[in-house]
Amino acid sequence: MSGIAEVLLTLGCRVSGSDLQDSDITRRLASMGASINLGHDEANVDAGTDVVVVSSAVSDANDEVRTARLMRVPVIPRAEMLAELMRVKCGVAVAGANGKTTTTSLVASVLAAGGLDPTVVIGGRLKSLGGTNARLGQSRYMVAEADESDGSFLLLKPTIGVVTNIDREHMDYYGTFERLIDAYLEFINGVPFYGRVVLCMDDDEIAGLLGRLKKRFVTYGTSLDADFAAADIAYDGLRTSFDVIHRGVSLGRLQVGMPGKHTVLNALAAVAVARDFNIDIATCRRALGEFDGIMRRFEVKGEVGEVLVIDDYAHHPTELRATLAAARNSFARRTLAVFQPHRYSRTSELFQEFTAAFDDADVVVVTDIYAAGEKPSDSVDGRRLAEALARRHRGEVIYAARDTNLAGRVADLTRPGDLVLTLGAGDVTRLGPEILSRLGR
Repeated sequence: MSGIAEVLLTLGCRVSGSDLQDSDITRRLASMGASINLGHDEANVDAGTDVVVVSSAVSDANDEVRTARLMRVPVIPRAEMLAELMRVKCGVAVAGANGKTTTTSLVASVLAAGGLDPTVVIGGRLKSLGGTNARLGQSRYMVAEADESDGSFLLLKPTIGVVTNIDREHMDYYGTFERLIDAYLEFINGVPFYGRVVLCMDDDEIAGLLGRLKKRFVTYGTSLDADFAAADIAYDGLRTSFDVIHRGVSLGRLQVGMPGKHTVLNALAAVAVARDFNIDIATCRRALGEFDGIMRRFEVKGEVGEVLVIDDYAHHPTELRATLAAARNSFARRTLAVFQPHRYSRTSELFQEFTAAFDDADVVVVTDIYAAGEKPSDSVDGRRLAEALARRHRGEVIYAARDTNLAGRVADLTRPGDLVLTLGAGDVTRLGPEILSRLGR
């Protein structure tokens, strides 16, 4: 949402918006000229409003949505506005349950290094863009993240589509996994005849769709059966290197400044897209080597007393496993995972998967569920998840309430040489600096 707002502001549009609380993002938009309201109120929709754009988290019962409709002002999802921005562009849209933000960022970085000057709209804040998640390019190219959560990604008609993986998510919208699969298939087959889809062969669900595809596609993965394959992967702290094999021919070795096998896959997707735009491998190597990461994606918050604190957005079992595996492969440290579950519905739907997601953590601290606008549930909470996890985890599992003492409890669990990972899509991101402060006392 904020990325689209930034692009519209840069284009000279009058933009106003509402959020529940003040943040770096709302302050940045205000500094660019947006009118920002804290809280949702019908008075925020004035007579000069041409359109109201909503995220998938905003319901039809929202005061501003109801007011806009009474005023006969169109109310559209984020993806529809994104589609309007992309309509006259040669667009690249990145979809998938996990890895969208990193892949979109890597694609944007490689295209920029290749001189294509793309317009970029990303879900996370890219460090190379000064901590923002959007830029307005001067070319006909655009790179954007496609949100599958409410089906609105089908409004996008990119020239090149990317699908990183398909996982059991957003069942509150789709109802069944088969309907989710069908939506991805529609997205893939929706590219124009002159376009292409870039698909991750490491994902079983994607591999199972190949026989149903009607448009051109290329694949990437860690198997040499993929069109773009990674070989000889090596991990060294925050850096990962690998060889790229294109249909049996080595394109050379690449390095990217983020850890983990999932990072390798995301980088391969960027290379595959770049080659479609005739960007050479040397440019890809330079762009990936200079990539300095995304906020909240394995972001180093600091180190005190030989305890390294890293923050990551991982909130789905697949993401948690990938992030913790990256930590295990890249750092010879005892790992403490501090996990804040995100949404009662997700925690309930994937409860068993969550209990199996922390095998690479030595100590797990589970805190309260971040509601993200949902009502509390009588059937699931952070304590119950911690208890279930403790029954199968080899290491120590602790439930700790999300209160002012949480940082202190985590700090007390650490030893010199430890790695602390704060994990989740909610306000657990604020915990890292608090832990570092406690460690420094």
